[in-house]
Amino acid sequence: MAKNKKHTILKTKNLSIGYSSKKTRTIVASNINIELQQGELIGLVGANGIGKSTLLRTLTKVQESLGGNVIINEKELTSYNANELAKVLSLVLTEQVVSKNLSVFELVALGRQPYTNWVGNLSEHDNEIINQSINQTNIEDLKHKKCFELSDGQLQKVMIARAFAQDTALIILDEPTTHLDMYHKAYILKLLQKMVKDTQKTILFSSHEIDLAIQLCDKLIVMTDDKVIIDTPKNHITQGNFNSLFPKDLIVFDESTASFKIN
Repeated sequence: MAKNKKHTILKTKNLSIGYSSKKTRTIVASNINIELQQGELIGLVGANGIGKSTLLRTLTKVQESLGGNVIINEKELTSYNANELAKVLSLVLTEQVVSKNLSVFELVALGRQPYTNWVGNLSEHDNEIINQSINQTNIEDLKHKKCFELSDGQLQKVMIARAFAQDTALIILDEPTTHLDMYHKAYILKLLQKMVKDTQKTILFSSHEIDLAIQLCDKLIVMTDDKVIIDTPKNHITQGNFNSLFPKDLIVFDESTASFKIN
């Protein structure tokens, strides 16, 4: 019997990303054709300045595309209004929290904004989802702390909990392990992997931790100067797609260990 095909959460068609002004148009990457399936952990990797954040911002309508299409749940991204989009997609960017005077519970509760009434009253159902998100991210002991009291790693878990409280099928995070030590980098990515398995949500994140992403992700989007490819880590290794990420004078990819080595 054939396996049921997984639902496609997001796909792009000949997408071009970059920046435009009245006088100039700068294309960062073009002809991007990727599909994200339900229940996958997907890492986005590439060298500094290659356009990872630009791609994520374009996929989430933070900035406009320069061409092509982004489709979420079979609907064009451009046709979503802000509240509709907030019910299908949650986003964690690298910007700091607006107010660190909020408690952890209050910050996580912001994830319920797309569903609450205009005065922001939380229903019993809202509170259940908020507390479930706090439990899933193992931050129960931080629930009543102010955000300014938290370490970077703790605050990152709170931001992930807020995204889960938003209860969307797709979660996108821009460099969720920035400023964390090696243990906490691995902890956050393992947490995302567990969330995907437990909830069947789709999580896309950008990262410089390519070795960790190879070990933990179902698929990786690899960005180079001339192409953007999505595939399983194993297929990327077989096809040699990691070999062109960095200049070979200093760093090379070792296929036998699936990791980068100093040359």
